[in-house]
Amino acid sequence: MGRKKVRELPESLGLACVGADSHAHLDGRDLDPLAVLARARACGVRTVGNVFLGPDAYLSSREVFENDPDVFFLLGVHPHEAGTMAEADLQAMAAAFGADARLKAVGEVGLDYYYDFSPRDAQQFWFRRQLELALELNQRVVIHCRDAEEDCLDILDELGFCGRPVLWHCFGLGPDWVKELVVRGWHLSVPGTVTYAKSEALRHAVRLIPADRLLLETDAPYLAPEPYRGKTNEPALLGFTAREIARLRGEDLAGFWARAGGNTRRFFGLSL
Repeated sequence: MGRKKVRELPESLGLACVGADSHAHLDGRDLDPLAVLARARACGVRTVGNVFLGPDAYLSSREVFENDPDVFFLLGVHPHEAGTMAEADLQAMAAAFGADARLKAVGEVGLDYYYDFSPRDAQQFWFRRQLELALELNQRVVIHCRDAEEDCLDILDELGFCGRPVLWHCFGLGPDWVKELVVRGWHLSVPGTVTYAKSEALRHAVRLIPADRLLLETDAPYLAPEPYRGKTNEPALLGFTAREIARLRGEDLAGFWARAGGNTRRFFGLSL
């Protein structure tokens, strides 16, 4: 019989507790959020952004994180749910942002043409409405975009988001798209897919992202990096993503880890 594969432990990276996971889904899952956060801190992740997909998720799960000041919140209706979104959802979002200072961005919002879970016209309508809400609230925006880049950019440009605080979540595109997003003054968040050998365009693109615009994310529980690909992702594994990006950029891991964490806290207006 062959030997069981022994994976490298994330805590073995020895990272200081200054890292930040800009985008994770820890609520409403088969996860114990408190245990996940404890493992994250043991692996150098100090700050975590939890993404609530809609006001119902926010209202039902926010208290799980009430005793952890290093968890901040994002709130938005995902394009997959655009077909059932209603004006009441937008009003509930506005009320939540008015009452909770831990809500730091409208997101993830955008367009997803890869799946047909919602009609494209509904996606575009509610994307616009959520962007308009962000403008009204003077809030940051976190974008979900898959196979809809041109339409997504057209809507953002039309509504005047060039130069505003926008984060392109789960960036997985090539070098040309780095230029498109950076010239608009936006930030890019890179997930664990950068560790996959076949992600050639992304692996080249991360070399070109300006140092002060590059954030890290897990998108937990999805997209676990190597050597945990195919397993449940969580913030504790973020160091493997950081290590590969630092290698690709020719940077020292410790320095890159600290800077990327600082980038996240600055973008979301958190204490450094």
